[in-house]
Amino acid sequence: MPQHLFVYGTLHPDRAPAEIAHAVRQLRELGPGTMRGTLYSLADYPGVVIRPNRVDIVHGTIFALPEDPAILASLDRYEDFRPSDPTNSLFVRAIQTVTQADGSTLDCWVYLYNQPLP
Repeated sequence: MPQHLFVYGTLHPDRAPAEIAHAVRQLRELGPGTMRGTLYSLADYPGVVIRPNRVDIVHGTIFALPEDPAILASLDRYEDFRPSDPTNSLFVRAIQTVTQADGSTLDCWVYLYNQPLP
């Protein structure tokens, strides 16, 4: 299981709303990263969708996750990811390969938008 999280939107500690701010302050920033995906602006938040025929790049930040599993569970609740019901979750948490600033890659958790696009 990855011990890292790739953040491209409201989970970033500089942008997190009050309801999730305590949890994201527990993340340790490692630096910038990029991943393949398409970033959409969805009302009040962004969402990334993986499209096999597209080669768009999403820019974000890589964070180390704390050892406390409650933090990841808090992030799941905020993103409306229900591991027992991924089909009906707003976002799903998936493992994606992220490229670091030095060109090396790292497997990271990332929240992917999981509903029809508007």
